Amino acid sequence: MATGRRPGSYVCGVDAATDVIGGKWKVLILWALAVRPHRFGELRRELPGVTEKVLAGHLRELEAGGIVHREEYDEVPPRVAYSLTLKGVSLNTALEPLGAWGKRSVLGASAAAGEVREDDDVALIARGA
Repeated sequence: MATGRRPGSYVCGVDAATDVIGGKWKVLILWALAVRPHRFGELRRELPGVTEKVLAGHLRELEAGGIVHREEYDEVPPRVAYSLTLKGVSLNTALEPLGAWGKRSVLGASAAAGEVREDDDVALIARGA
């Protein structure tokens, strides 16, 4: 498990924030949990390519940072669900402009050509309406 740096060792706020969301999968976990709570297997299926070990580690780190809440249900078979805390919701809100920048600046060429990707948020409007 990764160890966090002492708050005094950060250079700036961006340095501290990237320490929380560092890694390929953490931001994608946050986006998935913003839609609704997920069980571990659901998250794994939603993030093709992530290994169980990496997903479990990232979820533990996000939970330790107060970003993700892990809810254990007293059932047979055992059930665990992950959701965002208020701190996690505020982090996702802070990441929204970064996502908009990525769509505009990186995916902009395909968007300008009128191509709609599977993950684009597009309002459905009936023709002639």
